Amino acid sequence: WACWKTYVGRPETDQLRCLAMGQLAGGLFAAKKYEDALPVQEADLSLSRRHGEQERSILVVQGNLAGTYYALGRMQDALRLRRDVYFGNLRVVGEEDRETLSAGINYATSLKGLQRFEEAKS
Repeated sequence: WACWKTYVGRPETDQLRCLAMGQLAGGLFAAKKYEDALPVQEADLSLSRRHGEQERSILVVQGNLAGTYYALGRMQDALRLRRDVYFGNLRVVGEEDRETLSAGINYATSLKGLQRFEEAKS
């Protein structure tokens, strides 16, 4: 929280402000304060898109948001984002990359949670 308070007054395009927002979201998630982390992560994603962040960075933010949706029981929202993250990583860094493999596991976990076993097998 202190990190965020330090940088909140800077312009929204400021690198340190953006990093502080990500740290706040990560800290709230780690503390299992998912309801509090959600609007911070959604704002972080919106800012990342609005200010033209690299696609790989946006995929990381989307993956974090998907994890929060999953933790809150919003399985359909988590599945949608995890699918986007998985296929985005396939396109951006390829199927052998660690991020793609991790995203694939998260996507399969969401499919399993929704009992969509046939899709998870494919």
